[in-house]
Amino acid sequence: MEVMHLFSLEISARKASKVLGLSYGSVYDRFMSYRAAIVKRCEEDFEKLSGELELDESYFGGKRRGNRGRGAFNKQAVFGVLARGGKAYIVPVPDVKQETLMEEVRGRTYKGSVFYTDCFKSYAGIRFYGKHRKVNKEYTFAKGKNHINGVESLWAFVKERMYKFHGVKIYNYYPYLKEMEFRFNNRNSNLFKKVFNIR
Repeated sequence: MEVMHLFSLEISARKASKVLGLSYGSVYDRFMSYRAAIVKRCEEDFEKLSGELELDESYFGGKRRGNRGRGAFNKQAVFGVLARGGKAYIVPVPDVKQETLMEEVRGRTYKGSVFYTDCFKSYAGIRFYGKHRKVNKEYTFAKGKNHINGVESLWAFVKERMYKFHGVKIYNYYPYLKEMEFRFNNRNSNLFKKVFNIR
């Protein structure tokens, strides 16, 4: 229970191992088992998002090199959707090409929704799937409903927490990101009880 409690408080496995007097490996394995349970719950409970949706992609890892949309050396591309007044969905993607992002859009959202994005060319196909509202952040960050402040706040929430891990291996990004999705979607709930009920 103490290990789970520290996990719910966002204490790193290394720090938790020192607090509890346990080996780092045993605490890390327990933390990863919680993440695996969270992944399973996120996948089982997922429902397509609808309504007013903010879409964006971001990069995680070391310093990004290269132009947006043409890959980023040593970085993990991540796609996110935020339903205004609802839940968020985030997932690592192999690239940010139009076909890749549109596959996620079709698989995770309902056709006919209102989609808010920036002017990145990979979102051009959304106009055939729903109402597309573009936000040109060079000239305006927020104008009425025409903004993506919500998903930008999602990225800030996720990156602040991912930074604490001091580097996550590419093959581990999925469980860590789903943990962040779970934390964001339950940020006003008791995380210990949530994790206890799904472990």
